[in-house]
Amino acid sequence: MPLQIPDDSAFSAFKEQCENHEGWIIRYNKGGVTVWCRDEDSETVQKLKMKIICKDVTAETLYDVLHDTSYRKKWDTNMIDTFDIGRLTVNADVGYYSWRCPSPLKNRDFVTMRSWLPLGTDYLIINYSVKHPQYPPKKDYVRAVSLLTGYLIQPNGENSCSLFYLTQVDPKGSLPKWVVNKVSQFVAPKAMKRIYKACQKYPEWKRKHNPNLKPWMYPEQNTLPCISLADLTLQRADSLENIDESSLSEEKCQHSDDEEVLS
Repeated sequence: MPLQIPDDSAFSAFKEQCENHEGWIIRYNKGGVTVWCRDEDSETVQKLKMKIICKDVTAETLYDVLHDTSYRKKWDTNMIDTFDIGRLTVNADVGYYSWRCPSPLKNRDFVTMRSWLPLGTDYLIINYSVKHPQYPPKKDYVRAVSLLTGYLIQPNGENSCSLFYLTQVDPKGSLPKWVVNKVSQFVAPKAMKRIYKACQKYPEWKRKHNPNLKPWMYPEQNTLPCISLADLTLQRADSLENIDESSLSEEKCQHSDDEEVLS
């Protein structure tokens, strides 16, 4: 399957998925956070959609928080590592992300192509997994696959916005049903609230940390090495090893206070 950088039609299609709730089932609706799920053909690959209203955060601030990897290291306590690998265009790059799963589940990581676009008053970010020859799967991680993951940010007046997060990820393993259920009932809502809290603290943090540096807004500031699309291939889930963790019990699982992550 040829690799393509998302165009305007891809962003519009993603926005339509976020806004159209037909065929989606509400799994959680409390405290300004809604979580929908939509079962696909595969039991292990579940599509989730979430929305949170951020009453005192501008759309631009939320967009900055989702882009700013330096700041993510401050608030995403479940992240093990993240870094940008290289840029493809002024609004597309490739990056690495790994996160800590509750023991005894194995930790996961991704290599993804990410693309972003301001569309009218909205902001969109979407990603999917790719293979990069210099970043093969690691020994101590399970290489998961993002089939489609992204954010839609929409302003609600001057100082308020809504955040949609839609994700379809193959965790490359047979996960216990309690893990899948916990994601929609606990992990996802808590993750959305953590992003909201991070947004509230971001303006003060950014004033002290390179306040004018926003390469996602100003491409001339981007110092990443250029990489060619020809060096990348689409990461197919069936080319990676499956890990069977379906027999792991919740009682044996060591939970952290912040066991949530949005890639």
